[in-house]
Amino acid sequence: MLKAVILQVVATFIAVLLAAALFGVPGAISAAGAGLACVLPNWLFAIRLSAMARRTGTASVAAFVAGEFIKIASIVGLLVLVWALYPDLHWGGMLIGLILALKANLFAFLVKT
Repeated sequence: MLKAVILQVVATFIAVLLAAALFGVPGAISAAGAGLACVLPNWLFAIRLSAMARRTGTASVAAFVAGEFIKIASIVGLLVLVWALYPDLHWGGMLIGLILALKANLFAFLVKT
């Protein structure tokens, strides 16, 4: 699970570089904000699941669903916070950061454990 988070960090870095090339510094900051808004809740969720699996041997379905709901609500809240705190937000850069960070999880299955 933590490898997926590492892939998201790498995808966010690529998104920042791409947004900087296309939209300049405001686009790069917007992409970084969107990427980190996805990475931080996923990292906390992965740590929580790892701790539960270590403590009980397995993670329950109810804990997974509740954690996933909290993770999605946190991502939405952090995206709104980025929008509210950064006045020069560039929507193109934000979308690049958001899409690349969210789609990085698809490549986590290709990484051998």
